[in-house]
Amino acid sequence: MIARILTSTCVLALSAGAAAADFNLTILHTNDFHDRYEPISAYDSTCAAEDNEAGECFGGAARLATAIEEARGRNENTLLVDGGDQFQGTLFYTYYKGEMTAEFMNRLGYDAMTVGNHEFDDGPEVLRSFIENVEFPVLMSNADVSQEPLLADAIRKSTVIEVGGEKIGLIGLTPEDTHELASPGPNVIFTEPADAVQAEVDRMTEEGIDKIVVLSHSGYGVDQQVAENTTGVDVIVGGHSNTLLGDMEGAEGSYPTMVGDTAIVQAYAYGKFLGELNVTFDDEGKVIEASGAPLIMDASVAEDEESVARIAELAEPLDEIRNEVVAEAAAPIEGNRDVCRAMECEMGNLVADAMLDRVADQGVQIAIANSGGLRASIDEGEITMGEVLTVLPFQNTLSTFEVSGQTVIDALENGVSQIEEGAGRFPQVAGMSFTFDASAEPGSRVSDVMVGGEPIDPEATYMAVSNNYVRNGGDGYSMFTDAANAYDFGPDLADVTAEYLAQNTPYQPYTDGRISAAE
Repeated sequence: MIARILTSTCVLALSAGAAAADFNLTILHTNDFHDRYEPISAYDSTCAAEDNEAGECFGGAARLATAIEEARGRNENTLLVDGGDQFQGTLFYTYYKGEMTAEFMNRLGYDAMTVGNHEFDDGPEVLRSFIENVEFPVLMSNADVSQEPLLADAIRKSTVIEVGGEKIGLIGLTPEDTHELASPGPNVIFTEPADAVQAEVDRMTEEGIDKIVVLSHSGYGVDQQVAENTTGVDVIVGGHSNTLLGDMEGAEGSYPTMVGDTAIVQAYAYGKFLGELNVTFDDEGKVIEASGAPLIMDASVAEDEESVARIAELAEPLDEIRNEVVAEAAAPIEGNRDVCRAMECEMGNLVADAMLDRVADQGVQIAIANSGGLRASIDEGEITMGEVLTVLPFQNTLSTFEVSGQTVIDALENGVSQIEEGAGRFPQVAGMSFTFDASAEPGSRVSDVMVGGEPIDPEATYMAVSNNYVRNGGDGYSMFTDAANAYDFGPDLADVTAEYLAQNTPYQPYTDGRISAAE
């Protein structure tokens, strides 16, 4: 059945014929699953049971279970790996933390994973508990954890596993800026990825390991840089940038993307696809053929009944919360990361407006929200609390504070400084407007900043609202950490947004030009 849902096949044949000593390996891979155990809609958000029965949903752990089993059945030597960010994104994580993640990764039979930045969302404690509960190695080469007692003996830089009588070296990577993206604590030091990978490759090569796979939660662009700046890496299984590769609409590159002799793959996110890369190595460990595709987990993939039953059992404590209808959407509310991390978007306006509305009576003039905190769209019709929590899963609280106009400008510059990378720091705003020029050098991209219809005064003091993550320096907003009169313990951002929607139902999504790109 899975063979029928191959969306594309990109075949790289580097030699004719297969010698007797050639070794065929199928790498099955996921990334950025974000606790989407239940099927998702076309908007990567909650999908109603009746829509799933009608064949309109995607993904879910039960479909992955079927697809993985069938892929193993048709391929002799298989490896199942994950590119990080299994944690965070739905009420399943809020309620169970890493416990449910460990159970299902063990159930599906993963062989290894790398640490994503969201694995650090609740600090080293939750990550340590997760590692203790999984039956496979958790890897991260580009970090020094020796001074963090909870992780020093738990995370490996690399590992070697045997598949079909052959030894495969696996190396982990996590974002170098994880200290800005999550909560690893002060004792974990992140380092440059290519150097870390090369050190592990050199060590394993000396031990006779000539087939090496990097599990990289670093983004498609960084993966290509690592491939260019290292030797001896055969495959990079990526994550972090939620990149779809292949021949289908919306793909950003070929599957695999070849950089020199290194095959790079990634499978979008949220369990919507299962990556399947078929690699042939010669007897010296060189890749002579690499082909495959992301397999779409649509209605043609049957859901594993045992998994469906277990997920339903685990969902019971959550149902009362998430099934509460809080408002109605007059039209779909666009929250796609590709949009919200590059420009003004409807979900960004909704959340920023809700933040500002909640505290405007305190004299707050502007709101700044990081687009990385917006995790899904919402479709037209009834809006449930579960949908709001899928958009805003991080349990962030409202933070109010005072800063100078220049600090606001600096914050906006930070927000647009990594737009080329689709970074989550891109600012969605309310009570203000600005223009940015993505072609200019970072740090000099922002102009025409207006607050309340007047040009911003760099010397004046403004009252602002954001979330506690941004106010405490997350996503590079370090200019806010010393803000005056900061209060980080306001209401939960999801609750604020739900209440704003209820007050403005049916909610009509919109954009109004508050963020514009220079021509």
